[in-house]
Amino acid sequence: MNEQNSNDEISLKELIEKGKEWYSYLLSQWKIILLAGIIGAALGLAYSFIKKPVYTATLSFALEDEKGGGGLGGALGLASSFGIDLGGGGGSIFTGSNLTELFKSRSMVEQTLLTSVVYKDKTISLAEMYIQERNWREKWESKPQLKTIQFLPETNRKYFTRVHDSILGVMYDDLSKSGLTVGQKDKKIAIISIDVNSTNELFAKYFTEALVKNVSDFYIATKSKKARLNMAILQRQTDSIRGELNGAITGVAVANDNTFMLNPALNVRRAPSARRQVDVQANTAILTELVKQSELAKVTLRKETPLIQVIDQPILPLKKEKFGKVKGILLGGILAGFLVVMALILRRILKQLV
Repeated sequence: MNEQNSNDEISLKELIEKGKEWYSYLLSQWKIILLAGIIGAALGLAYSFIKKPVYTATLSFALEDEKGGGGLGGALGLASSFGIDLGGGGGSIFTGSNLTELFKSRSMVEQTLLTSVVYKDKTISLAEMYIQERNWREKWESKPQLKTIQFLPETNRKYFTRVHDSILGVMYDDLSKSGLTVGQKDKKIAIISIDVNSTNELFAKYFTEALVKNVSDFYIATKSKKARLNMAILQRQTDSIRGELNGAITGVAVANDNTFMLNPALNVRRAPSARRQVDVQANTAILTELVKQSELAKVTLRKETPLIQVIDQPILPLKKEKFGKVKGILLGGILAGFLVVMALILRRILKQLV
């Protein structure tokens, strides 16, 4: 037992001696470590000048869907749209997190990138604006298949080549990974916030507003599609019956003209007029019902058309996050000093092994 304690004391003593030895060695190399720290601080300062600031555009909105009716029904519909299950809500393709995922979908992002904006007195697409910000055109000068690629505003997606799709895919990946964030800041609040980060302040603002508009149009069109189709069918039927009624009324007048001052004994000649009268009465009844149904369809369409109410829009100047000079100096100096210390330790260990 005593021998074991003695070995432990010797081991601890040796460990302390080793620590002092390494400390003395590193202290003797203070000039190299200091020089590395100064160089690292200078590089960190230079990086703070080169690094572009990141701007964040934030837009928040609330969704109101009248399909479920007022009161509790409306509250249930609104809650279910943001993933809050209170029970009693109907089925929808936008329940749960589907609405937030719609904002981050590739189709919506790419459609937004093809939106036209005025930038530097020119009308270009957001995709071209993104390319200019990333200086991709300069890198494509030596690549013939990319040099002539253009993303014109509002271009139909079906006319794009494989190269266009590939470039849009890269843009989508960049935006979805670090540039686009969609979600609720607080689960107790049924308000969705969208954050877009970019080194171009105007791109962040334009992209955020265009994305919300595209998703809003798509969402409203999808939610009210059945009601709009029903109303369109009723409108066509109403127009058709109205045309038939007008024709029947004209036919009655023509038939009456043909039988004017007719011998009362020739009643068979009055049959066309009687038939036309029946057509007028039947078409009048049908038209009355169709007009009633059309008005009800309009009310239904209004009820099934959701309202996306924007609360806060991105306003210039946007929130800016910049890599500070002091931060660059401290991080650069500490990182460079740490790396040199590790290199000195490794070099000495290798010498001892040899």
